Amino acid sequence: MLTLMKSGALLHKGALVLLLLLASLAPMRLAHAEYGDVIINNYADAAGMRPAVFPHWFHRIRFACKVCHADLGFKFKAGGNEINMVKIIDGQYCGACHNGNIAWSVENCDLCHTGKSGTPTQVHGSTVNSLVAPAGTAAPAQMQPAK
Repeated sequence: MLTLMKSGALLHKGALVLLLLLASLAPMRLAHAEYGDVIINNYADAAGMRPAVFPHWFHRIRFACKVCHADLGFKFKAGGNEINMVKIIDGQYCGACHNGNIAWSVENCDLCHTGKSGTPTQVHGSTVNSLVAPAGTAAPAQMQPAK
């Protein structure tokens, strides 16, 4: 009976190993930006990397705004920070947490650099561009104040 239990456990472990092996060979689905994610491409394209995708809401549900925007110095504007890998490695910006102790470290490039090459720095799905007229353009007639 003991031999039968050991062989069953071995069979179970073998099946698990086979399943994990097959899963690792399956093509990986590329990550993509969701509404509200910040695409950071100030330097990535020029460095031959894909843009970083910052999952804003994933972080926001875990931390108060002040953690990043006051304590770590992130500006409230996509592209408003001069973030680069040297600063991150030195513990600035993302590197304050992504240091291998609090969250994964910078050696795992593909966890952040998942954006589509050529995508400009922006808030993904932002309606700001459709709500704000570019500087120097007149407001539509229905929006102009009455004289």
